[in-house]
Amino acid sequence: MSGRILVAWFSAGGATARVARELAEAVGADRYEIRPAQPYTAADLDWTDRNSRSTREMQDPSCRPALSGPLPDLGLYGTVFVGFPVWWGVEPRIVDTFLESGDFSGKRMVPFATSGGGIAGAEKSLREHCPAARWERGRLLRAPGGAEWARQLCRG
Repeated sequence: MSGRILVAWFSAGGATARVARELAEAVGADRYEIRPAQPYTAADLDWTDRNSRSTREMQDPSCRPALSGPLPDLGLYGTVFVGFPVWWGVEPRIVDTFLESGDFSGKRMVPFATSGGGIAGAEKSLREHCPAARWERGRLLRAPGGAEWARQLCRG
């Protein structure tokens, strides 16, 4: 397995993208933005609207929004950081699409989230969607400051 690092993220409002860039720079990682084939609009992201796209997706555990393009060559990476906002206590369904679209067997996976009440529900869900990976404990990163955490993980 390669020693290269990938930081992959889904960002609805930009917060996760900022943290992902910080982590990637801190550990010299490649970057991959998890983008839906159909971009989310502000109306799609209105969690207070029971009929919004994000609400409907999160109410359907089998929903897998399509990705906008191919995955990177996952064989190049030994460690993959996976970032997302927390929606309804777990990762958005587009992250599930990402995880189920590639072979992460044996890879060291490190989740990070940028919003929501906590990451525990997402960590459990991620392990269920990608059980062949080696999942590390994740972290909720609401502001800059995740660089040192990422460097420590990559040293150890």
